[in-house]
Amino acid sequence: MKFSETWLRQWVNPAIDTATLSEQLSMAGLEVDGIEPVAGVFSGVVVGEVVACGPHPDADKLQVTQVNIGQPELLDIVCGAKNCRKGLKVAVATVGAVLPGDFVIKKAKLRGQPSNGMLCSFSELGMADDSDGIMELPADAPVGINIRQYLELDDHTIEVDLTPNRADCLGIKGLAREVGVLNKLSVCQPEMAAVEPTISAQKAIKLSAPDACPRYLGRVIKNVDLSRSSPLWLTEKLRRCGVRSIDPVVDVTNYVLLELGHPMHAFDLDELAGDIDVRFAQDGEKLVLLDETEIELKANTLLIADGEKALAMAGIFGGLQSGVTTKTSHIFLESAFFSPLAIAGKARQYGLHTDASHRYERGVDPQLQRTAIERATALLLQIVGGEAGPVVEAVAAEHLPKTANISLTEAKLLRLLGHPIAKTEVSDILTRLGLTVSETANGWDVQVPGYRFDIQISEDLIEEIARVYGYNNIPNVAPQAALSMRKFSEAELSVQRMRELLVDRGYQEAITYSFVDPKVQQVLFPGQQALILPNPISADMSAMRLNLWPGLVQAAQHNQNRQQSRLRLFEYGLKFIPDTSAEGGVRQVEVIGGLVVGSLSNEHWAMAERAADFYDVKGDVEALVGVTSATKDISFCPAEHSALHPGQTAQIIRDDKVVGYLGALHPEAERKLGIKGKAYLFELELAALGQRAIVEAEELSKYPANRRDLAVVVKTDVRFADITASIKKVGVNQLVDLKLFDVYTGQGVADGYKSLAIALTLQDKTRTLEDKDIQLVVNQVVNVLKDEFDATLRD
Repeated sequence: MKFSETWLRQWVNPAIDTATLSEQLSMAGLEVDGIEPVAGVFSGVVVGEVVACGPHPDADKLQVTQVNIGQPELLDIVCGAKNCRKGLKVAVATVGAVLPGDFVIKKAKLRGQPSNGMLCSFSELGMADDSDGIMELPADAPVGINIRQYLELDDHTIEVDLTPNRADCLGIKGLAREVGVLNKLSVCQPEMAAVEPTISAQKAIKLSAPDACPRYLGRVIKNVDLSRSSPLWLTEKLRRCGVRSIDPVVDVTNYVLLELGHPMHAFDLDELAGDIDVRFAQDGEKLVLLDETEIELKANTLLIADGEKALAMAGIFGGLQSGVTTKTSHIFLESAFFSPLAIAGKARQYGLHTDASHRYERGVDPQLQRTAIERATALLLQIVGGEAGPVVEAVAAEHLPKTANISLTEAKLLRLLGHPIAKTEVSDILTRLGLTVSETANGWDVQVPGYRFDIQISEDLIEEIARVYGYNNIPNVAPQAALSMRKFSEAELSVQRMRELLVDRGYQEAITYSFVDPKVQQVLFPGQQALILPNPISADMSAMRLNLWPGLVQAAQHNQNRQQSRLRLFEYGLKFIPDTSAEGGVRQVEVIGGLVVGSLSNEHWAMAERAADFYDVKGDVEALVGVTSATKDISFCPAEHSALHPGQTAQIIRDDKVVGYLGALHPEAERKLGIKGKAYLFELELAALGQRAIVEAEELSKYPANRRDLAVVVKTDVRFADITASIKKVGVNQLVDLKLFDVYTGQGVADGYKSLAIALTLQDKTRTLEDKDIQLVVNQVVNVLKDEFDATLRD
C-alpha cells in the first residue's frame, strides 16, 4: 500500500523525520518498501492568475497571456496550452526558476512576442508522466505563494508491504493509529458527522446469503452533477497514494478506501430494477464488468443483484450496466461487510485483483460501514451536490465476527519474551492499541476491538506487546542449555551400517512410496488384505504396502524400460500389516529388503559373465546378518511364498519365528509385471537382527594348523547347514574352519544322492596336534555324519 506522508501527519504528527518514521514502521512489522518524493526537484514556481489571454499574432497554436504573480508588474508569457484562459489560477515558473532536469527559465521571444516565464503542467513539475494542458489550480489559491508550499509538495509517497494479518493498516486511519501508539501520541481524526437525509427515497435490502454478507448499508443520493471535476486536493491525495483520478464518484469512494481502509461502490440508481439482493450467483450466470469483460459466474461467487439481474461481484468488481457515468443523475451508494472466506480466492479464479478484493479477503472492520457511508455522502454532497436519503441497513448480527476476550498472565509473557516489562507499561501498550484492558492478580483480561481481528490468542497479545515495546529494546540473550553426552552402546547396530554394507556389495538404495498399486500388490500377495487409503493421491497409489517388494519390482520395471539390464536395489522402510489387535488396526514393521536382476557383476574383460543366482543373493543376506550378533541364531529353510518361485524360496528363521524371505520372483509374477530376466528378492525384519557382535580379543595359536578333506555322499535333500551344525559339535575347540569346496552329482554317484567335498581345518592353542589326534577328530566327524545323515565316504 502507498500513502502520503503529509496526509498521515494530518492525523498524527510525531516529531521525527521521514527516515526515522520509515524505520519505526518497519520495526513495528509494517515493512517499508520504498520512499519517493511526490514531485520533482524545482524552485521559483509560484501561483499566478491569468488576467489576459489572447491569440498569438503569428502562431495559431500559441496564446499571449498576462499573468499576475503578486508583483507590481504583470508578466507577459507565451503559452501553447489549449486550456489556458482568462481568470485561471496557474503554476508560473518565473525567470530564473529551475525545473526538473535542471531546466532554467530565461527571458525569451516566441515568434516575436516576449515571454518572461512559463505556465507549467503537472508533468513539467515532475508530478505526472504526461499532461493534457497546464495545471489548473483552485480559484481561491493565493496569488504569489510558492507552489511547493501551497500544494505541500515537500511530501513523500511511502510504500509499505503489509502482511496478510494486518489489513487494519490498509488505510490512513489504521496507519495513524499505529504511529500514534508507537510515539505515544493522540490521533486527530477528522470530524465525520452523520448526514441528515433531505429526501425519503430509499431501496430495501435483502440478505439472501447472511453468512457471506452479514451487514449491508445503502443510500440513495439524487440530483448529483457529475459534470463537475474532482477538486485538486482530492486528486492530489489519490495521486500520492498511487490511485488515478477517474470521476468525482469513483474518486470519493477511492478516497474513503484510502482514508478508512473500507471499500465502497456506487451504482446508477436509474439502472436498478427493484430492491437490492445480496446472493450467490447461479452457475453459468453472466455479468459484464466495468472493464467491458464478460464473465461466466460460478455458483460460489457472491453477487449484488436487483430484482432482475446481477449488478456487481460483491467486494470485487462492479458491473458495466449499473456503473456510474457522466449521464448519471441519481446514485445508490453501498457500504457492506463481506466475510473474508466469501471473498478469498474468488477474484483470482476470474483472473482479477482489485483494491476492494485485496482488503475484503484479508478482512475489514465489521463496525466501520456506517462511518464510511456517512463520510462518502458528505464528500459527494460537497463536490457534486445532490440530496441524500436515509441510510438503509440490513444486518444478520449472528453472523458478524465476534470480538475475542483473551487472558494473559505475567508468567507467560516473561517466559515467551525472556525479558521483564512492567505491568503498568504492558497495560498502557495494550490500551494505546485500542484494546480494553483490565488488570488481574496474575496478568490481564483483554477485550479486542473489531478492527484487530488478527488478535485471537494470548500469543498474539505478546507479539503486539513486543512489537510496540520495540524489538531493539529486548536484549539479545542467547538461551542456555545444559548439554550431556548421549549414552551410546557399542553393541548398538544402526541402519546406516546395513545400508553401507549393501552399497559396498554393489547395491543402490531405492526410496519408494509406502502406498502402492493394489493390482501389483495382489499379483505378489493374492488374497492378502491390505490397508486401503480413504483419500489416495491416485488409484494406483491407494493401498499401503504389505512388503517392500511391490515398490522395488516397479522400480526395476521402470529401469528396465530405460535399457538398464543389471539392477541391484535395496530399501529400508516400514511395511503395514492389518492387525485388529494393534493400535489403529495396523502393525508397522521395520524391514530391509532388496532385488537383484541381471548379471552378477558389470561387464569386464577378465571376468566371465554370469547371471546372479539364488546363492549369490543368499550370500548378500548372510553378509547382512554377519554384522549382527544373530549370526549363529539365523537359519535358512526351504519354504513356499506366493510371490516367489517354488523350489527357489527360503524362509529366514530366528528362534523358531519367520523373520524374512529370500527367493526368485515367481514366473507368473514376472510375466504379469513385465520383468525381463530372473529376479531375486529378499526381505528381513530389522528387529530380528538385534545388536551387533562385540569383537573379543583372543590369543592366537602358536601351533600349526592342519587341513583334512572329506568327500561324503548324502541324499540330495540333506542341507549342508545341518551337516555344518553336526560337525561343529564334534570339532569343539579344535575345529577352526569348515568349508564346502565342491558339490558333485553324476557318474559315480547314485541317483538321489550328492557328493559334498568338505575341508576341515584343525588347530590347538596349547600344543601341536599329532596325526592320531587329527584322525580321531576326522573319525568322529565321519561317524556323526553316518549316524545322523546316513552319509558314506566317497571312493
